[in-house]
Amino acid sequence: MDTHTPNRYEQLAQLFSGMIENGELTPGARMPSVRSVSQRHRISTSTALQAYRLLEEQGVLTVRPQSGFYVATPRHGRLSLPLIGRASPDTQAPHRYEQLAELIEHMVANGALASGTRLPSVRAVSEQHHLSVSTVLQAYRLLENRGVLVARPQSGFYVAPARRSALALPSTSRPPTKPSTVSISGAVAALLEHASNSAFVPLGCAVPDSELLQSKRLDFALARAARDHGSQYNVYGTPRGEASLRREIAKRALRFDHALSPDDLFITNGCTEALMLALMAVSKRGDTIAIEAPTYFGVLHTLEVLGLKALELPTHPTHGVNIAALARVLDTGPVAACVLSSTFNNPLGSAMVEADKRALLALLARRAVPLIEDDVYGDIHFGRERPKPFIALDGGANTIYCSSFSKTLAPGYRVGWIAPGAYTQRVMERKLAFSLCNPILPQIAITDFLANGAYDAHLRRLRRLLEENISRMTRAIEESFPSDTKVSRPAGGFMIWVELPRRFDSRALFDAALEQGICFAPGDVFSASRRFRNCLRLSAGSEWSDRIEDGVRRLGLLSRNLIAGSTSLA
Repeated sequence: MDTHTPNRYEQLAQLFSGMIENGELTPGARMPSVRSVSQRHRISTSTALQAYRLLEEQGVLTVRPQSGFYVATPRHGRLSLPLIGRASPDTQAPHRYEQLAELIEHMVANGALASGTRLPSVRAVSEQHHLSVSTVLQAYRLLENRGVLVARPQSGFYVAPARRSALALPSTSRPPTKPSTVSISGAVAALLEHASNSAFVPLGCAVPDSELLQSKRLDFALARAARDHGSQYNVYGTPRGEASLRREIAKRALRFDHALSPDDLFITNGCTEALMLALMAVSKRGDTIAIEAPTYFGVLHTLEVLGLKALELPTHPTHGVNIAALARVLDTGPVAACVLSSTFNNPLGSAMVEADKRALLALLARRAVPLIEDDVYGDIHFGRERPKPFIALDGGANTIYCSSFSKTLAPGYRVGWIAPGAYTQRVMERKLAFSLCNPILPQIAITDFLANGAYDAHLRRLRRLLEENISRMTRAIEESFPSDTKVSRPAGGFMIWVELPRRFDSRALFDAALEQGICFAPGDVFSASRRFRNCLRLSAGSEWSDRIEDGVRRLGLLSRNLIAGSTSLA
């Protein structure tokens, strides 16, 4: 029955409006009938109808005669500002015009505001969200400067036409068909020394900076754990790691349709230790390991340390490893294991489609070749759903799964994990010999962060910021690098792979850039055969700033000048 609460129809309208804005009700969806809403919410039919009419007046719903109410297809961007007045605990509250601009830019990036959409008038947004006219206008002007909006005289602001990258994709790699001995440690050490130096513009380090992470919140959790239970945690942990953290990781695996028990997991010192334990469990010195080309230099360094050979596989910049090439490789000689990133490979950002993942799993299962999966970037997806990793498709039957929180939450805590499946006993033995256990306090702090639900909200914000960074960096590359440059288009992660003309030397660019205070990763460190000399990887993991943009543009100018025979910025 109707409770006659004042403005009950407005409350109902706000409820439906929120469901539309968060995607529960999509454009074109048919709304429940007035009668069913009346019964479900115990209100009169007139109250339900009044709510629908209010939403119709606001342009949120449309009515179709003899059919009912439907969610309107957006023509004017209806904006909501959930961030206004709610600053992150980790940062100073940004100006309100920046919050408004950030929200609109995100709505454009995810398709909620399509190209050509007319935005509400400055006055309408001002009244709807209790902002001054100057604040709204400042936000619109900021987005106009960024190329997100265009102003039309006597008409208003519109979403700018969608930009397609003017640059082609990098070439599919063509590595040697025989195994290579890896010798990359010196080059990697030199790169990391410069990449960790704050004096350089940080384009070379594959770690999000603290401005994008929940650093202070985690610090509070760590301090609280040390204060309340310091002596209790100042002991050796178990080799498997804290049970509470393993439970939280197992719960998160259900989100990509894989049932893990906490007992299936070992906590590791980052994903690097997980990969090393996996390789130690399935191979011996002198064995051959199949890998992507290009691949993360940390994998190459691990192969070198373990005395393993690398067999590089042709890899497409969007679709990942060539399965036919892998089949040919397996026909030519013994391969002890295959190490792959199914989702957002570093440095390409490639992501295999599910059908290809299943085909690859079937091939490896037939040949009895174990798959070691590196999934550190899986949570940084720009699409609506997280791509399923290999382990979710084969149930762990032939997959050793490795991941960590280093790319999404706490790089300095060095908390990763491994699900070794059939190789559990071997991993246990090697964990005991290699590191015995992990520090307990960082595990407790991350457990607390996961258990209270903060991680999901953090990931949503992180994905949005990194996607915007990728877009801005790509635009800067297009506008400053040579016209025949090729650039990757990652759908997740925060790496951009740049390919320059074949005779270009990224090592010479690296040296020239260091003199200008810029650090990036030259392409040859991503190859066992030291190929990709004409390529480079840029990291978009830092908070976007004039310093970052200027660094990218100066790198482009240096590239042009190197091709012309000069190493100056003149």
